[in-house]
Amino acid sequence: MSLTLTGFDNKVAIVTGAGRMRSIGRPIALTLAKAGCDVVLTGTGKSPERYPDDEKAAGWRDIESVADEIRAQGRRALPLVSDVSSPEAVEALADRILAEFGRVDFVINNAGSTKGQDRQPVVTLPVNEWQRVIDTNLNGSFYMCQTFARRMIDLDQGGAIINISTLGTRLLAAGTAAYASSKVAINGLTTILSGELGRYGIRVNGVCPGLIDTSRLDDMGRGDIWEQLVKSFIPLGRAGTGEDIANMVAFLCSEQGAWINGQNIYVDGGYTNVPLMGN
Repeated sequence: MSLTLTGFDNKVAIVTGAGRMRSIGRPIALTLAKAGCDVVLTGTGKSPERYPDDEKAAGWRDIESVADEIRAQGRRALPLVSDVSSPEAVEALADRILAEFGRVDFVINNAGSTKGQDRQPVVTLPVNEWQRVIDTNLNGSFYMCQTFARRMIDLDQGGAIINISTLGTRLLAAGTAAYASSKVAINGLTTILSGELGRYGIRVNGVCPGLIDTSRLDDMGRGDIWEQLVKSFIPLGRAGTGEDIANMVAFLCSEQGAWINGQNIYVDGGYTNVPLMGN
């Protein structure tokens, strides 16, 4: 007898930040569709000129391409350009989803700030860079959680909210003040919400990815430095994939994960343990 995750049939999931080809958001959306969900995809509507080279070569169309992949699996897909850092935009997003589908069951807060000039010491960190990262990562997650939790309570059908965080909340590396602080706060928000929403049958958990091979990390290259980083810090011997994160998200949304609530789960190949051992 095989084990199959259940609890997805005819459910509706929203995945923010789902438009990149090599990413975490796209595999989450595709995995939830494969499990049986109809999926709403959001992206910022970034100009094609700013796409990674492999996306340009593939004729990638951001969330529209992901929507096509979901429809090819026989599920409904609704791609919407939306700005999670705007509470008004998030309210409009929720209204559109309820008008289109009549329900929302799983909210995956994956949208994150792009890399900018924020990776520097606090004493030189521009205030506008701090605000930019906080507005998208923390405020965006708060607006999504608040807005969709209200709708889910009214629907009285339970559900799950998953906040995508980072291994960086444990590493707390120098030069990551804005990014790591935003994600530490998201971890706290996750735990607090789990206590507030559990009575409504809404589970709230966080997933904290480690080193994931996505286009977001292309500035690190994929040569000797990358391989040495993987070898030195990941006991399982490989970088993670978007699918590794998607599998955890699917489990937390499933009936098999129905008694997991208020957890921030590190999916990092064992990276978390290496600094603690002094290696």
